Amino acid sequence: MARIRHLAIKSTNPERLGEFYEKAFGLEIIHRSPNGGVYMTDGYLTLALLKSRPGDMPPGINHFGFQVDDARELTKKLVDMDIPAPTMRPASTPFAELRGMDPDGNLFDISEHGYAEVEYPPEREKSTKTPAKVS
Repeated sequence: MARIRHLAIKSTNPERLGEFYEKAFGLEIIHRSPNGGVYMTDGYLTLALLKSRPGDMPPGINHFGFQVDDARELTKKLVDMDIPAPTMRPASTPFAELRGMDPDGNLFDISEHGYAEVEYPPEREKSTKTPAKVS
């Protein structure tokens, strides 16, 4: 069974929002990205606070992420449902290996290794079943 383990929110000020979630709810900051993103956790779910830039989507929920046991199996299931196959995430992106879209256009990430550890593609490829290229 897939498990939702990640939520991303666009913000004009991720640091300020991170301080809020840290002080109000006790979330722990686990990573800061070079482009201004702040990644937090409650020990179960990771919350990505992403920098909203001019021309981007407005602040608010951007995407969510599922942790799955087998990304290939899920990709096949999605394609069988006439949903486009998820695409590989950029090499500079930690956490998720793939990005997909539901029938309403909502974005979701797919990860076999999960969202608890900051892990980039070279480390990920050593420990995942996700194909180097999903077809």
